[in-house]
Amino acid sequence: MATSRILARIREGRPARLASLWTVPHWKIVEMMALAGFDGVWIEMEHSDFTWEQMSQAILAARAHGMDAMVRVPRRGYTDIIRPLEAGAAGVLVPQITSVAEAREFTRMARFAPLGWRGIGGSVDTHYGRISLPEYVENAQQETFCALMIERREVVEEIETIAAIEGMDGVFVGPVDLSQSYNILGQTGHSLIEAAIERVAAACAARGKWWGTLASTPEAIRRRFAQGARFFMLGGEVEALTSGFRAALDRFEGIGP
Repeated sequence: MATSRILARIREGRPARLASLWTVPHWKIVEMMALAGFDGVWIEMEHSDFTWEQMSQAILAARAHGMDAMVRVPRRGYTDIIRPLEAGAAGVLVPQITSVAEAREFTRMARFAPLGWRGIGGSVDTHYGRISLPEYVENAQQETFCALMIERREVVEEIETIAAIEGMDGVFVGPVDLSQSYNILGQTGHSLIEAAIERVAAACAARGKWWGTLASTPEAIRRRFAQGARFFMLGGEVEALTSGFRAALDRFEGIGP
């Protein structure tokens, strides 16, 4: 039965470290991330043009190396939630939550009864029907996760209720969209954003839920970890490729006329 590397690290109080697959939907990129030592790959389906087949290939590449795959799903409906899970993803992340009611509904889509109303399939996550239904459901409830994006001011103001939703495992703070919601676009270090993050952290700690956010420097990682964050998105293939290309050209600085 599958176990989640991300959840194992969080349960042990260690940081779960993810790289994002955002633009280049190829399984070899995922394999490189796994070999580099990441705990999970964040497969981007909200802002990308990836197909479901490309998503499935990326998930399988991650699983082949013992790395989790998490999918940020397009914000449409039920099948967008269960497809990644049935393809073997360790978890889903739902973007642009606007209310407590939405948070509850999307959580129910990702969970089997009694926590939700997800239907039982027979694909990768069931070993194509070779796992008994009770064992399969129990494992899915324990070793897959449903997380929600916190990107709006009105959701921050209801975070205590959202964090208490049964079956919802954690939240991810999107600081850029959150700054837009507070009408301070791009000012992710603003005191309003810091206060929002502190409120999210406190609500999650009080209700036994984990939370995460972006972190791009060792200092930022240490700070958020001290605040209780255990789920970190550290960059992805776009950053790695573009910075690598720039570094290659930088070697020629000062050479030639």
